[in-house]
Amino acid sequence: MRYKWIIALLTLGACAAPETFKTEIQLTKDVFVNHDLDNNDNFSPDGKWLVYDTRTGVGGIGGSPSVERVNVETGEIQVLFGIKENHDYGPGAGAASYHPIENKVIFIHGLPVCTEKNPYQQWRRTGVIVYDNQPNVPVLMDARDVTFPFTPGALRGGTHRHEWSRDGKWVGYTYNDAIMKKLEDSTGVKWNLRTIAVSNQRHRVSVDQDEAGENVAGTWYSAVVVRVVPNPKPGSDEISNAASDSWIGMKGYQKPDGKFQVARAFIGKVNSGDGKPVDELFVVDIPDSINVPGEYGPLEGTKTAFPMPPRGTVQRRLTYTADTKFPGCGGVVRSSSDGKYISFQAKDINGITQIFLMAPAGGKPIQITEHTSNVQSGVRWSKDNKRIAYIWDNSIIITEVSDRPFAGRFKRVTARTEQQPSNLVWSDDEKTMAFNRQIPIERKRDQKQQIFVIHLDSK
Repeated sequence: MRYKWIIALLTLGACAAPETFKTEIQLTKDVFVNHDLDNNDNFSPDGKWLVYDTRTGVGGIGGSPSVERVNVETGEIQVLFGIKENHDYGPGAGAASYHPIENKVIFIHGLPVCTEKNPYQQWRRTGVIVYDNQPNVPVLMDARDVTFPFTPGALRGGTHRHEWSRDGKWVGYTYNDAIMKKLEDSTGVKWNLRTIAVSNQRHRVSVDQDEAGENVAGTWYSAVVVRVVPNPKPGSDEISNAASDSWIGMKGYQKPDGKFQVARAFIGKVNSGDGKPVDELFVVDIPDSINVPGEYGPLEGTKTAFPMPPRGTVQRRLTYTADTKFPGCGGVVRSSSDGKYISFQAKDINGITQIFLMAPAGGKPIQITEHTSNVQSGVRWSKDNKRIAYIWDNSIIITEVSDRPFAGRFKRVTARTEQQPSNLVWSDDEKTMAFNRQIPIERKRDQKQQIFVIHLDSK
């Protein structure tokens, strides 16, 4: 009987329905340019278009001559913003994101005056907005003032990977400061530190133009909201770098009094007790008014100090992995739309990178995946917050957010491929996912980034 039982099980396994995967559809095919989604919010509000840049392998974003969009159904391509005679040293236009409600796109633009000796740099770029029905009509977002005296509401360097808040009223991004880069060059102390800033249109800012063309008269008011220092005190919550950031919730997270707090989650680099750098999860609460100076110094900064956060800004550390067996957090952090959880990557007790969740108010991290090898990307949340999507084992995975056994919660949506997909993005109606693949070019030792989609409501 025992052997008959085993044979019966093997027979059932052999007769079980094979695993089915969604069909991958290649949207872009031009082998002369890359089509980079850059892990941004690329779907138009109606889900019909995907915005991307055409960065080069040598120049990166600085070498991207255009921001374009492709129609998800027809493959039609439209240029939203193009730069004539762009070079690998700039100015460049890239890392584009669609507004969640309006038909407009924000992206990085290098400063207009770029040369081989003074090229596109982390600290020489700004944010530009273009309406998709008015291509090549730029609206300058963040103001820039690098001539002393500096201007409150204007920044002094370069903004990067702009992200609209889910209500479209804020823009958040990482930031590098040109004045501090000059200080680094003159002192040898590492002051070119990445931090985080935000912009809104509740206040006005006016910037004088300079002969060199380095100042930018932006239309939004901006403020640095995260403090960084070159040498964090060991064992403290001071950080030397802030990045991988995103907005929390549709309107923030809910506090005990029932009110919602606008906030941004990010990965901050602390100094462990034994002097080693460790990436940890942080959150920064952002006040309604960002035009009032805080306790640490002027909003516009000084010749020897960063612009400082506005009054009411609160920077908090959420994870403490520095003293664990496998220290560190990573991935681009993402939040559920209700603001209850922040997703991030960290190693489990076996040293395998998994996805964890953390409440913005703090507490114990919740391990949500239990894969046998490393998760390869950060998370994209479903609109109802019941599922997360990410890349594992060179496949796109959708996992249910619940306490059911993991084996019954995750599903491989695409077949495993030799090359890992990247830059996963999920449409707002949850029907379509888009991602990048590097596709080899025939007869050439080269490959180009192409855009693919899968339709979740089809076979």
